[in-house]
Amino acid sequence: MDKTRQVRLAKDAMDRDWADPGLDLGTVAAHAGYSRYHFIRAFKEAYGETPGQYLTHRRMERAEDLLRTANLSVTEICHLVGYSGVGTFSARFKAWTGLTPSEYRTKHVGRGAALIPGCYAMLWAGGFRPAPGAGRRRNSGEAC
Repeated sequence: MDKTRQVRLAKDAMDRDWADPGLDLGTVAAHAGYSRYHFIRAFKEAYGETPGQYLTHRRMERAEDLLRTANLSVTEICHLVGYSGVGTFSARFKAWTGLTPSEYRTKHVGRGAALIPGCYAMLWAGGFRPAPGAGRRRNSGEAC
């Protein structure tokens, strides 16, 4: 398999699994069949940025979209886009946009349609995960 195809397979995996907090450099490099450090060089040569920078950009773009359109807390959005800590998420978001997530939401909400209710946004984004040991049945007929 040629080098470009191998790197593209790894990028496809990043595009598919970008919200997975367990997605790390070793996992992505394995998709390409490279060592971690060789993969970083090959990815940067092919796409002009490191895999970490690419993944951060994907996550930040999605976070911007959710902050503009969904009625979710910053913490919920943080977890939906693949971060486990709000501090890291907020610092990266501010470096990306120049605004904190709350400032970004305040600036951009109200420029379009009404916010999507958080329960629907979480359901669409796969944010509801069953509690350990819980079955997949729902007892109530409620929408959210």
